[in-house]
Amino acid sequence: MTLKAKDFIEVEYTGRTKDEGFVFDTTSAEVAKSEGIFSPRGSYGPVIICLGQGHLVQGMDRQLIGKELGTHIITVQPEEGFGKKSAKLIHLIPTSKFKKEQIMPQPGLQVNVDGQMGIIKTVSGGRTLVDFNHPLSGKELVYHVEAKRLITDDTQKLKALLTLQLGLPDPDAVVKEGKATISFPQELPKEIAEPIAASIKDVLGLSEVSFVKKEVKAPVTKGDKEELQKGNKQDHPSSQNIKTTQ
Repeated sequence: MTLKAKDFIEVEYTGRTKDEGFVFDTTSAEVAKSEGIFSPRGSYGPVIICLGQGHLVQGMDRQLIGKELGTHIITVQPEEGFGKKSAKLIHLIPTSKFKKEQIMPQPGLQVNVDGQMGIIKTVSGGRTLVDFNHPLSGKELVYHVEAKRLITDDTQKLKALLTLQLGLPDPDAVVKEGKATISFPQELPKEIAEPIAASIKDVLGLSEVSFVKKEVKAPVTKGDKEELQKGNKQDHPSSQNIKTTQ
């Protein structure tokens, strides 16, 4: 079948820079380990995305539309990847500013300058050249992508969307008869709930999206357990203490 915008699909992929062959992103733990970029905190394995919603790099997202399920090699130009390199984002900064913060600037060092991340390119003459472009800007990318299966269950789609948009690992949500119910441990402010609901209704074609507050039970302490055990002994005597009448 031909994939189209707003289709939910399960994918696996590995992205490399075309010139260097450097792996910068992958859903495979094995690839990450073999390329030396594995992180114990990372999340690996197939992911569910919605095509045309910006859940993938723009070029890969666009080119998957119109393709069939299966394996594809997709080349992404800088304009649809991480952007072209901009000279406006390369700044000369006095080296003294770094030394004042007890930082010894050197080429390749990643620094945070006024809340903006950059890479030091050169240090000379009391001035430090810092590149604030994305590290992959200006690079042509190659993705090996496997579109594994089409997701048709609305509840599974909703949970995937909440994970992608809100970072919820295991959202408590369900879709029944075209209506979505999403449970949160606290009430969502209206200014947050409304745009989320509008986005979900648009993507999934639902008539209604409701947010409900989920009751969170307080953890049972050791003292609570002891009291419960005492109560059970009093309320439910053992069989040898029960007296029966004829």
